[in-house]
Amino acid sequence: CSAADVAGKPIDAKLSAKIEADNLKTVQWPAGGKFVGDWKEGEKLAQNGRGMTWTDKIGDANGGNCYNCHQISKQEISFGTLGPSLYNYGKIRGITDPNSPEAKAIVEYTWGKIWNAKAYNACSGMPRFGHEKILTEKQVQDLVALLVDPNSPVNK
Repeated sequence: CSAADVAGKPIDAKLSAKIEADNLKTVQWPAGGKFVGDWKEGEKLAQNGRGMTWTDKIGDANGGNCYNCHQISKQEISFGTLGPSLYNYGKIRGITDPNSPEAKAIVEYTWGKIWNAKAYNACSGMPRFGHEKILTEKQVQDLVALLVDPNSPVNK
């Protein structure tokens, strides 16, 4: 999928909606309903670009490599601009307690976006980290925490 087909026309809205709906059905929600992990581990994952290359050992944990495409924390001076800035992600959305009922919708969206980005944007270039088993459920929890925890450097 791309924003335009070979003729240079935008993707049909109905097709886009179908792709998103089909992908939303593939999102595996966390066991026990725990969406938020440890933001410190999430920061390590965001910094880690290892995984899925021929030089990586089979069974080694993959990283998220998030900084390759996103600004995440103010302290990081090297980041990509392919994706939107995620700096102040939770703060902008008013999250003061990521486990509160008020934060539920954005926390679930964040989980789903990391698990399978095409569930929310048919033409997303973001890897489908959970869907493709690039990251584990625990790793997705930790990345969600990085983005929504008020104590995370993302929200400082």
